[in-house]
Amino acid sequence: QVEVVESGGGSVQPGGSLRLSCEASGRRFTVNKMGWYRRASGIDLEEVAVITGSGSTIYGDSAKGRFIISGDIRENSVSVSLQMNNLKPEDTAVYFCSVENLDDYRLDDYFGKGLQVTVSS
Repeated sequence: QVEVVESGGGSVQPGGSLRLSCEASGRRFTVNKMGWYRRASGIDLEEVAVITGSGSTIYGDSAKGRFIISGDIRENSVSVSLQMNNLKPEDTAVYFCSVENLDDYRLDDYFGKGLQVTVSS
């Protein structure tokens, strides 16, 4: 059974920084994509930053120049972190870690429970 455990998040003033971390474990992973998504109130799920299985990083427009994603794939676990700098009130959202596994043409998505990030003065 795959478990996705997230940590970090919280409240910060505009211009501040936060770091989100995530570890997925419980199976042998063949990662197609891993990263972070967010859902703000009344807005659809947004891709913030991901790392592809080939190692490429993709940032959403809102994250470019401010957020840095990093990750590590081991035999039976995956970790992915998101360093968020110069945070803005519009970054307020619930952030979800996701690991997309591709194995024998089967795609499985694993999500964490989410972390609240609030940016407010």
